[in-house]
Amino acid sequence: MRIPRFFPLQPAFDALRFAEPLGRPSPGRWLAALPVLARQPRAALALARAWLGGKRVRARNLATALLGAAHRLHPRSVPAPERAALPEDPVILCPPGHALAAGAVALIVEAFRREPGLQALYGDALVLGPGDAPLFPLLRPAFDPDFLRAVDYVGPVVALRRSARDEGGPAEGPALLLDLHERHGPGAVRHLPRLLSLWRPFAAQAPGGAVGRGPAVVPALRRPLPDPLPVVSLIVPTRDRVDLLRTCLDSLGACTDWPALEIIVCDNDSRETETLAYFREIAAAGRARVLACPGPFNFAAMNNRAADVARGRLLGFVNNDVEAFRPDWLRRMAEEALRPEVGAVGAKLLDGAGRIQHGGIVLGTGGLVTHAHRHFPGDAPGYLHRLAATHRVSAVTAACLVVEARKFAEVGGFDAEAFAVDFNDVDLCLRLDRAGYRTLMVPGAVLHHREAASRRWTDAARARHAAEVAAFRARWGTALGADPWYHPGFDPQAPTYTRLGPAPAQASLR
Repeated sequence: MRIPRFFPLQPAFDALRFAEPLGRPSPGRWLAALPVLARQPRAALALARAWLGGKRVRARNLATALLGAAHRLHPRSVPAPERAALPEDPVILCPPGHALAAGAVALIVEAFRREPGLQALYGDALVLGPGDAPLFPLLRPAFDPDFLRAVDYVGPVVALRRSARDEGGPAEGPALLLDLHERHGPGAVRHLPRLLSLWRPFAAQAPGGAVGRGPAVVPALRRPLPDPLPVVSLIVPTRDRVDLLRTCLDSLGACTDWPALEIIVCDNDSRETETLAYFREIAAAGRARVLACPGPFNFAAMNNRAADVARGRLLGFVNNDVEAFRPDWLRRMAEEALRPEVGAVGAKLLDGAGRIQHGGIVLGTGGLVTHAHRHFPGDAPGYLHRLAATHRVSAVTAACLVVEARKFAEVGGFDAEAFAVDFNDVDLCLRLDRAGYRTLMVPGAVLHHREAASRRWTDAARARHAAEVAAFRARWGTALGADPWYHPGFDPQAPTYTRLGPAPAQASLR
């Protein structure tokens, strides 16, 4: 039987749409890469040398940067179905179209035995096509109420403690898990990163479940804003590069639907005549304040100094190579940043080619950190629809980051001594998280980012970077091996969400 190219048009299947259209890439897709390689011969030569030299990881990463990223998540095998009888406690929900994988019952029972406070558990799934052909796995993140309210990334196969089941409330689905989370608090709903179930989406469709092209976006969950709107201080560090700065500030003025706006330009020893003239122009017009930040370039210290004099309730850190083009970007970020329990909020950033440059930051990949979904198409839904719905992440880039001023001050702002240029944003997010404020990625806020367009590498810069890498590992090394919002089943040496890695030897609840 031929594999359909699209999943049923129902919200329950939104988490699967990253794999559409189904089926292997056609040869034409690879032939289309030839003109790209021809236009960039130096990059193509570096790729070929890496591959022929046996540096396969480097070659794959170069190919992804050059040709774009894609999900190549090919399962190695299909587990047998579970033979063990279902226990009375915990209660395991497994509706038609789904089946438990061999060993799932024992893993579930043991997890509840070890964790007395556990009320509900979900795991990973393998999606099967006609004839039980393996299509791809669903490797889920830790429990994220914000994400679950928009996308049912958990699925219907969940295990519940009998006492929690008897409490009443919603009978199934996201509403059930959200209710348990509200009643029992953090830790009541957990994820076990092990393959627990098999999903046959074409075997049991609900009434009206026609197969066709799925919706491009999920319904946006919007939050009320205070009236009047609070002042937002946008902080833009720069050193010359008036070409970038002018584009950035023009876009912020023309494409930011927020009346109470303050822009602070942090000037780090600009010298060019055109730049200085532009500073006088924008200051005279009242478009921005220019704050002198002399001395060696210290991105963190410049932002901290501007935050100290900013009038805004919200701080927005914006690189001078970022360009706004959708007017609602700040509203979307402010809605989340003003929530009492939320710390840093990040945006979806597109590179010069219109591809994803930033979709949140993942810890541990590539040995340190990397941007999620980097080099995927700009309109891609993302793995489990993560580029279409607000969700929790470990960190976001300060190229476009919004945070309440009081929370920023509470944790001491950016660490300008340890992380003058690199990792200061990740360090800030992790310290906010430690203080009880979660970090959110808001894909509804979209901007362009010409990453590092104004950055130049020197011997001194490389030495500084190496020192910051060492400092980051010393402070956050434990966290690098266990990002709860990224699955350990992905290849840590590959671009995010592109390849499967070895199955984790041990899997702990998270």
